Parts: sequence; C-alpha cells; structure tokens
Amino acid sequence: MVDEVNDMRVFAQMIEAGNLSAAARAFDSSTAAMSRRLAALERRLGVRLVTRTSRRFELTVEGAQFYERVLAILSAIEEAEAEASAQSQMPRGLLCVGAPSEIGRKQIAPMITAFSDRYPEVEVRLVLSDIGIDVIDDNLDVALRIGLPPDTGVIAKKLLSSRRVVVASPDYLARRGTPHSPADLAEHDCIRLVRGQRVFDRWRLLEEGQPRDVPVSGTLSTANGEVLHDWVLQGRGLALKALWDIQEDLRSGALVECMPEHQCDQIELYAVFASRRHLAPRVRVFLDFVQQAFEHSCSHGGQPD
Repeated sequence: MVDEVNDMRVFAQMIEAGNLSAAARAFDSSTAAMSRRLAALERRLGVRLVTRTSRRFELTVEGAQFYERVLAILSAIEEAEAEASAQSQMPRGLLCVGAPSEIGRKQIAPMITAFSDRYPEVEVRLVLSDIGIDVIDDNLDVALRIGLPPDTGVIAKKLLSSRRVVVASPDYLARRGTPHSPADLAEHDCIRLVRGQRVFDRWRLLEEGQPRDVPVSGTLSTANGEVLHDWVLQGRGLALKALWDIQEDLRSGALVECMPEHQCDQIELYAVFASRRHLAPRVRVFLDFVQQAFEHSCSHGGQPD
C-alpha cells in the first residue's frame, strides 16, 4: 500500500509540474527515472494516463479521472495524518471564539470555563455580538452562528437544532389575553428584533397547515437579544425567541409558550471554521468539547433537539 500511495504522490507532482523534467527536479531525481516510474504505473493500471509531447504532457480521459481520485485520496490521507498529529500534541496558544450574545453568555461561556479547566495552556478569547460574526473578517478560530454561513469557502459543523417559539409572561397574558392563532397577533404588542437596517416584523408560523410570514407590530424593538428577553420577562409584549434561550423560563413559569401548534421556525446552531485541514490542536479539541457538551445537555433534557 505504501508503494501505491507513493506512486500517487509522484503522479500528482508530475501533473502539477507539467512535465517530467520539472517533476524530476521536485523529487531530486532524473527525467529518465521519472519516465520509468510513470511507465510502471501505467503498466500496473493497464491504461495510458498521459499523452507525452516534447515539452509537456496532457492527461488522457482515464488519466484525468485517475488524477481527480488521486487528489481526493491524498487529501484524505493528509487530513488523517493531521488529526493523528493533533492528538499527540498538547493544545496551547490563543483560541478566538465568536458567538451570539445570549447563547454565548448563557451556554458557551460556561462551556469555555470547563474547557479552560481541562486545557489550561489554551488562552480563550470570547467575542459576543448580535450584529453578526464572520470567522474570516473577524479573525476568529471558531464562529458559532445561527444558520449556515453564506461563505461556501468555510466549514460548518452543526451543533444544535431547535425552533423559535412565541412567548409571553403570565402578567402580559393576564392583561392582554392569550393569542390562539397567527391572526390574533395583530391585537398584541410584539417585541421585534433588529439586524442592521432590517426590522424583523414578520414571524414565520403555520397558518392553515402552511408556513406563512405573519406581520407583527408593537412599540418596542431592539438589536440585542438579551434586551428583548428582558422586555418579554417584564411583560412588555410577545416575543419570538429561540427555545434554547428560554428553556429555563418555560420550566419555571416565568414565560409561557403561545400557539405551540402554529410553530414551524426551525433553527440550527453551527460552528464555523476556516478549514478542516491542518486544524490547530486547540481548535480541534474545542470543537469536539463543545459538541460533546451540547450532546450531553440534550441527553439530560437541558436542550431541545
């Protein structure tokens, strides 16, 4: 198997170099030796991989297919080697993590405290923001975000699935009544979230069995999720909140879920990082630690699936 992998590496280097003499220089070998290795590979496979010319060679159809598979195999080998190497290294250095404010303060911050106890040589910097965090632009090792990132050049790993629910305090419901259908929201103060110049004044709910964006209005709106949470606890209106943010309030009775049969807004929390290859040990162990912490919390009833 070792010889086959070495042949793949040599073949990939030949194609990247463009000709045998350049590949020979890369491997500190001779052009004749490289030509013999290519010919031996073609004999073993029973197919011609390249068409040689005086200065360079071109891939045949079979050669192009083989080259594509070789690159995938070599990439998988490099990733496996990087993972094995990371396991043997003590995590250390600065780890920069970004997260939304509310879940970051309530859940990620305690996880980081436990992570720091286990890996004392890792310095963790936690950045909390409701505006939106970008793993590249904000120079982060890991960004925790709701929903998949628009950048397809990063890796996203799902940590948690949940839903948004309409909630209110018992005091508010005693004063204003309980909404029973999406149409009832027109008669209520709805506290809305703001992102940049956009006010989220439509809530996605099930209406007659179909998801609909229901218009809402009210006297209060904010860009901060924790302020919104405080206002709904104070009885200032209805709010659409992620279930993972208000689980304890529902258990204690501080908040009441309204219209549960009309909820349909599923949400996911992702860990986003720049690349799967050559992850620093501190990043790899943090990703594993956070995922295990969420799985443990879900299995013990602490968070919804």
